Amino acid sequence: MTNETAGTTPHASAESLHGHSLAASLTVKDLQTSLAWYRDVAGFTVNKEHERGGKVRAVSLKAGGVEILIGQDDGAKGWDRPKGEGFSLRITTSQDIDALAAGIKARGGTLDAEPTTLPWGARVFRIKDPDGFKIAISS
Repeated sequence: MTNETAGTTPHASAESLHGHSLAASLTVKDLQTSLAWYRDVAGFTVNKEHERGGKVRAVSLKAGGVEILIGQDDGAKGWDRPKGEGFSLRITTSQDIDALAAGIKARGGTLDAEPTTLPWGARVFRIKDPDGFKIAISS
């Protein structure tokens, strides 16, 4: 079956996407717990707090060029629904991976995987936020 017979546009005639950045938006069970983890453990800075009805409902976070918005779950889809299943973020950096991992541990964080060098040379470790969202930090 060709792309044409599958009802899609052939690659040769379509312009591919040229993204400039990617930001993630994550729904969290407890905004203050997640904010403390991202800010105080993972090392993000607060870019902006978003209020609705006089209450902070979301927080924009930055780590260099990486942006994550964490928003308070409103419970509309159930309070016990899994949050981080089947999803992982990868942040690349030119910083010392071992020093970053050590800093996270020194601030009370737990690594999901210790720093390791992958076969293609990248050095990486993994962490998990309070809702189970997985983050790989890589050289």
